[in-house]
Amino acid sequence: MTEIALAVGFTLFLWWFSTGVIIYLDGLPQRTFVTTMRWTTAVLVAALWGLVHTRDDVSVSGAYCAFTCALLVWAWQEVAFLLGMVTGPRREACPPQATGWRRAHLALQTVLYHEFALVVLALTVLACVGPGSNRVGVWTYALLWAMRQSAKLNIFLGVRNLGETLLPPHLAYLSSYFRRRAMNPLFPLSALLIGAATVFAWGPLLDTGMPATGEGVARVLLGTLLALGVLEHVLLVLPLPTDALWRWGLSSHRAKGAVAAPPR
Repeated sequence: MTEIALAVGFTLFLWWFSTGVIIYLDGLPQRTFVTTMRWTTAVLVAALWGLVHTRDDVSVSGAYCAFTCALLVWAWQEVAFLLGMVTGPRREACPPQATGWRRAHLALQTVLYHEFALVVLALTVLACVGPGSNRVGVWTYALLWAMRQSAKLNIFLGVRNLGETLLPPHLAYLSSYFRRRAMNPLFPLSALLIGAATVFAWGPLLDTGMPATGEGVARVLLGTLLALGVLEHVLLVLPLPTDALWRWGLSSHRAKGAVAAPPR
C-alpha cells in the first residue's frame, strides 16, 4: 500500500503543481514570454533525453522518470499554446452568426498549429523511446493527448463548467468558441471510455496488489492519470469553481486584471 500511495501522491502533486506553474507563467507580462519559452524548451530537450536514457529501464525509477519526462514534454506544448506562441492562424472571436460546421471550422483554425505541434511531439516521443521496453512515456503522452482531445470536443459542444477563468487575457477570444449547456451527447461516451480505461488500469492492482516492480508502478501512475481525466470530465458538468485548485497560479492573472470574454 505504501508503494501505491507514493505513486498516487506523486501523480497528483505533479499534475496539480505543474498546472499551477503553467497558469502562473501565462499570466505574467508578455515581455517575459520569450524567456519562459526558452527555459521551457530547455526542459523539453532534457525530458526527451530522459526518455531516450530510460527507454530500456523497466525498473521502478525508470517508470517514474519516463512518466515525469512525458509530462514535461506535454508541458512544453501547454506553455507554447497558453503563451499564444503556438495556437493557430485565427486569433479572433467567433462571429455570432457562425453555427454548425462553419463554427467548427473557425474553432479549428484557432488551434491548428497547436494540433500540429501535438502530432510532432507524439512522433518525437515515439522516436525517443523507439523499440525500448519501457513504454511508460509513450502511454503517458498518449493518454494525455486522448483525454485533452475529449475535453476540447466536449467544451466545444457544450458543458456546464467551461473553465474560461483559467484562460490568459491574450487568449480570451477562445471562450467565444465554447458553449455552455448542461451536457452534450458526446459527454457520456467520453466519461464511459475514460472510466473503463481507469478500471482496466487499476483492476489487476486491486485484485492482487501492486508488485514492487516498474510495471506495477507504471500501472499506478497511468491509472491515477486516467482517474484525474475522469475527474476533469466530471467537473465539466458540475457547477463547481475549478479555478479554486489553482488560485495561487491565477494570482498573476489577477495582477493584470485579466477577465476572459463571456462564452456564447
